[in-house]
Amino acid sequence: MSDFFKSNLGGVAPDQASRKQQIMDGLRNEMALANAQELINKINEKCFAKCVTKPSTSLGSSEETCLSRCMDRYMEAFNVVSQSYVARISRERSSGDQI
Repeated sequence: MSDFFKSNLGGVAPDQASRKQQIMDGLRNEMALANAQELINKINEKCFAKCVTKPSTSLGSSEETCLSRCMDRYMEAFNVVSQSYVARISRERSSGDQI
């Protein structure tokens, strides 16, 4: 996606190119924020369903431990998948292949 926008900046005035870059940076930031919110929502949904079997006014110590471990595992798995995905994209870009 970024290559497309970079290639279109060639015939544009520097101030327009700068503005386009600012817009693209803003969009990337918004997408990153949306992805982070989605991750947090998924963690809450999955871990709450797994660990809190009888909701009440407070969490028991076993529920707290379960939630903590569940969130840690979910984040570790997410990081592994993300790193693998980024590495794959990088390899494909360096070899000239498209996704």
